[in-house]
Amino acid sequence: MITLDDIEDMTSLTREEIAAIAEHEGLPELNASALGDYLMHLPRGPQHVQQMICEDIRAALHADNLPHARELFSVLSQFMADHPEAAHGAEG
Repeated sequence: MITLDDIEDMTSLTREEIAAIAEHEGLPELNASALGDYLMHLPRGPQHVQQMICEDIRAALHADNLPHARELFSVLSQFMADHPEAAHGAEG
């Protein structure tokens, strides 16, 4: 039987990145895994994932949830290190 861990391992995203997509889109992590993997294969998909994480950070800051904003910033930093093509203006 395939588990959620197996599905998440098949993507190029970390569990934290998948959780950020799930939070942003209001999806279960299984669906967020599929969406994230799909987006990462589109020409500007990595930029879209980066934007989702940034919007999650902004929402956490507006909610005065600084600890969560810090967690998401760490996720964003790792995402950008792993996927430099996600930088706005990068050729896709």
